[in-house]
Amino acid sequence: MLSILFSAIVLIPVFLGFGRVSCSLFKIEVDGISLKLILGTLSISTLFCLMAFFVPLNIFVEIPFLVFGFWAFFYFKEYRGILQFAPNHRSIFLSVTAIILFFGSFYPFILDHFGYYVPTISWLSKVGLVQGISNLDLLLGQMSFWHILQAGFSNFTDSFLRLNAVILVIFLIYIFEKKSWIHLVFLPILFLFAQSPNPDLPMLVFSLIVLNEIFLGYRDSSVLFLISVFIFAVKPTMIWLPVLSFLYSVFMLRSGLRVFLPGKILLFLFLFKNIWTFGFPIFPVPFPDFGFSWAPNSVVLAKSSDMAILKTYDLQYTVEEIRQFSTMDYIKNWLFLDGIKGKIHMLFVVSLALFLLFSILRKSKLVWLIFISILLKTIMVLWFSAQYRFFIDVFFVIFFVVFWQRISKFGSLLIFSILTFIFGLFFCFPKYFQSQLPSFKMSGFMGGFVPTQFCSPAVYEWKKFENHQIGNLKFNVVKDYPFSFDTPIPAISPSFVQQYLDAGIFPQLKGPDFRDGFVWKKITPFEKAKIQRILDLHYDEGR
Repeated sequence: MLSILFSAIVLIPVFLGFGRVSCSLFKIEVDGISLKLILGTLSISTLFCLMAFFVPLNIFVEIPFLVFGFWAFFYFKEYRGILQFAPNHRSIFLSVTAIILFFGSFYPFILDHFGYYVPTISWLSKVGLVQGISNLDLLLGQMSFWHILQAGFSNFTDSFLRLNAVILVIFLIYIFEKKSWIHLVFLPILFLFAQSPNPDLPMLVFSLIVLNEIFLGYRDSSVLFLISVFIFAVKPTMIWLPVLSFLYSVFMLRSGLRVFLPGKILLFLFLFKNIWTFGFPIFPVPFPDFGFSWAPNSVVLAKSSDMAILKTYDLQYTVEEIRQFSTMDYIKNWLFLDGIKGKIHMLFVVSLALFLLFSILRKSKLVWLIFISILLKTIMVLWFSAQYRFFIDVFFVIFFVVFWQRISKFGSLLIFSILTFIFGLFFCFPKYFQSQLPSFKMSGFMGGFVPTQFCSPAVYEWKKFENHQIGNLKFNVVKDYPFSFDTPIPAISPSFVQQYLDAGIFPQLKGPDFRDGFVWKKITPFEKAKIQRILDLHYDEGR
């Protein structure tokens, strides 16, 4: 907890300083400090992304950004905003902040933390953005803006990767500054994402803030669209938010197309970054195909697509069975999956139907624009991969729109307190909840409370791996574990070694070092036998 508190004390002034500089450069007028904090987060993420094409995001990048951020914080006297903010109910603010730090200090338990988040941050901080990195590990081709931001501060300020907890403190500042008490209801659910650099948390926090600003009548279309595109760059499943910002700006604010230029530039950077690392504009969609030499192998992409289909049905059917489904089977089997995910799917459909009815009865242009935006997102998600985690934000949006300004401060605090108590028990005693709710598999990976959390966040270590070489690539493979979260780069997880063997290919360096990028090549019979021996000798548990 103390470590996360240190990160918050350092990063909040830095974000505020960069936000103030952004407002001065682009003539942006904002009230209070919370929107400056968001603009600071956005500007640093963008600058880190640009720099990562040329240099690693190491300590030599982090320190100058910290120095400049603190300089701007004091030069523009932004500390006055911090002092003026001092909420009337300071005891409540400090208590909730302590709760955020507490939840943020638990062991990470989301599997993507080990298989995707940490390896991505490791590459960014040690090498930067690498052309064709998805040939080494397909998941690394995503390189979310959030992980770029986290990588830049992972060397000194936030070595435990708890930036999400800092963002929750910023969210709390927004709640008290705007007196938007309904947001307190969402906080306990967001505690689930505070232990990892999970992009779901910032996408939910920032989208709720954008929604609230729209409902409050914020009229700077350029800022709304820019922040919305940034959230899309953090996680592309948030496509509904830039769509909403665009529709709101055009049909309600009557804005001209020129105001969207900053957002378009950021969108171009996002697409270019994806092409650089993945070979295609939007991960993991292999379209349009520009024929870049560093694009992943088609067989690997096909396996990724098959896995997305399997996860859509919670691995309860085989790919062959799913492909034989009729249209009604697709819908019925998705809605009535065994376990908690089937119930989430049913709740999702019912929520959309009720929101449609609410939109009809409310007769509000803004509500209709929101419904159209999330309906478009829903269609796209259902088309590509209808996993519940890709539309969880829709529940937040519907609840917010329906209950905006209908829940009092007392009611919000009451709901927050009850949910926080329940989630506190869940975090401290996960094994009990696992026995009571076995279909909720996430609880099986939770580590429970340890006293050392009061000083520094709980982390896992493995550090077991073996060195190998195929062609010109020397690489490391984790031993007796499926994920390479603390394996030195370049690391290839056992599952991808198996995939490459099945596809008859293997990643190779394009040049003498990592920064030259990766491509794939067909393997020889000798190399195929060597890869098989690697799997047979050491990595049966990872296959």
